[in-house]
Amino acid sequence: MFDSENTYKTLTSRELTHEQKLMGLAKCAENGLDVLHIPPKTKHYFETGAINDLFEGGAPYRPRYILPDYERFVQQGSEFLKLDPPKTLDELLFSLIILYRHVPSITNFPVFLGSLDKLLDPFLDGHTDEEICEKLRLFLIYLDRTITDSFCHANLGPEETRAGRLLLKVEQELQNAVPNLTIKYDPAVTPNSFMEQAIQCSLRCSNPAICNDPANSVPFGKHYGVASCYNILPICGGAYTLTRVTLTELVKEAKSTEHFLNTLLPECLGLIADYMNERIRFIVEQSGFFESNFLVREGLISKDRFLPMFGVTGMAECVNTLLKDQGKIYGRDREADDLAQKIMDRIQELVNGYEAAYTPVTNGKFLLHAQVGLDSDFGITSGVRIAIGDEPESFADHLRHCARFHRYFPAGVGDIFPIADNVRQNPAALLDVVKGACSIGVQYLSFYSASTDLVRITGYLVKRSEMEKYRKHQAVLQNTTQLGSANYQTNHLEKRKVRMV
Repeated sequence: MFDSENTYKTLTSRELTHEQKLMGLAKCAENGLDVLHIPPKTKHYFETGAINDLFEGGAPYRPRYILPDYERFVQQGSEFLKLDPPKTLDELLFSLIILYRHVPSITNFPVFLGSLDKLLDPFLDGHTDEEICEKLRLFLIYLDRTITDSFCHANLGPEETRAGRLLLKVEQELQNAVPNLTIKYDPAVTPNSFMEQAIQCSLRCSNPAICNDPANSVPFGKHYGVASCYNILPICGGAYTLTRVTLTELVKEAKSTEHFLNTLLPECLGLIADYMNERIRFIVEQSGFFESNFLVREGLISKDRFLPMFGVTGMAECVNTLLKDQGKIYGRDREADDLAQKIMDRIQELVNGYEAAYTPVTNGKFLLHAQVGLDSDFGITSGVRIAIGDEPESFADHLRHCARFHRYFPAGVGDIFPIADNVRQNPAALLDVVKGACSIGVQYLSFYSASTDLVRITGYLVKRSEMEKYRKHQAVLQNTTQLGSANYQTNHLEKRKVRMV
């Protein structure tokens, strides 16, 4: 149903840029359509907040996340965009920024820019480091100022390259929120010196995050990308949709732990699977996206490499509610963590039993994803993270807890750790932490120095200085600043436990 009040509010806002208003008005129009069959019980769980489709809209007309095969684009150019295969570094950068403008997603911006170091490295011969850095500086500034949403992601590694080192050098100077960077780390492949440079960069500007490459290669082999926040998805494909179960809200209807495990979870998760299949069928059968988009025609994406992501969030509050009478706390007490594992085993069992429509890339299965949260989440801890204030005293214990639960989420899971400022002087020590974490099964982690301006909110990056402007009712360039500002204040992210090494 058309929401005239929200439309007018968007239209007359003093805090949104013209582009942000345009996208908001488009969402109002989309939500005015009623094309999906949603049963009454599913609507009930939407109303309670136990189910959330993360603003995907009432009429899906493109997949949520798209990961084009940029390497193929570089090899063949684009007939639709009238671009020949690039022959020089300038032509490459020029061609990429044109293509990025035409890659859609749930945010209306590209959520994946490719493995930039691998795309760039073959074009660097004949240029000095100084020349390359100047070109990269302009390229990265352009991305930050035109892709005004920090759910945009680019990858580096696991191999060391000249391009990778220079990208880290320039990123550390610029400290931009876009693109969000991840370095794929494989201790058998990635040199220590390259990782130490990445860690040093991360401590100064929260970029890049670190992906355990061997662990995250399991679902799709090496042909995967890290997109949006920390979504592990197949290149040349992506995610049709992402709907989450908010355990924090679902548990409020539980009469007991057994009722929660054996009645509420099966009912709610089954409805989520049906709802995502409804969205997938509309995208594939009715939207016309895969018949009309040039990315499909030119082989940069394929319908057969898309999948639905089954999101989970709010584990901490769920467990704490079920064990309230015992006073046991998730992340601190063995009984609480054991119950959380029992819940995840049940979720995994149920989700693996559902059939996902049009999803040959996973043999017709949904993949679990630890969803990071929303600006409207009040008292809901992202994914399977430990609630702020309940973190164990020991950094090692915290990482062991991460490893215990990361293994359930092939479509992405991650944890964030503020690090004491003095660690900047010894990145090798933090690299040892990374090696140990990866060896026990931590799949994705990110660091930032406790005093840096650029901070990770749930998985994306926002500057504290920009959040302050927004709180003073000033328009800001990136719409993720608006999301981050509410989340940072509501969930007291400034109180994350600062880790010493």
